[in-house]
Amino acid sequence: MQAPMESDDTCRTCSAIPGKIVEVSESAHSALVDVAGVTRQVDLMLIQDEQLAPGDWILTHVGFGLSKITEDDALGHLHALEILGERGTESYDQSRVT
Repeated sequence: MQAPMESDDTCRTCSAIPGKIVEVSESAHSALVDVAGVTRQVDLMLIQDEQLAPGDWILTHVGFGLSKITEDDALGHLHALEILGERGTESYDQSRVT
């Protein structure tokens, strides 16, 4: 299957972005997640069977948690996104992640 093409013949795909859980709601259905230095509310219903806690890393996409991942996997994914230019021109600063 081929990725969607834009009118200028460039290829555009969606990717999941790693985020670090800051706080899990009492219901465990959502969490505050640090995604590249920005705190976002993320729905956890797709991964509700995971035991999630502050400090855990998850892959997120359009406001939904997709899977729990290791910190090494998260940092590797962020590095790959930086190389591909998906994170803008800023380099990823690990010290900004709480």
